[in-house]
Amino acid sequence: MRKSPLADEFQYYLDHQDELVRQYDGKFVVIKNDQILGAYDDELTAVTETQKSEKLGTFLVQKVSGGAGDYTQTFHTRVVFS
Repeated sequence: MRKSPLADEFQYYLDHQDELVRQYDGKFVVIKNDQILGAYDDELTAVTETQKSEKLGTFLVQKVSGGAGDYTQTFHTRVVFS
């Protein structure tokens, strides 16, 4: 199975989440090659500013918060399984 292209960047976020929350809580950080390239107030600005120097698809933009809430999605369905 192929690994996601940004799996290493996301793992960096998970490994450093506590310290990132202390420093950047509520911000959107840009991660590439085990480094924080910047921190921004919104996702659009993070992408727009970072793509000036980095190719799209080579960096991760992640909202910083405690827990798994900002990187976990729950989907609800009305489908009934029998």
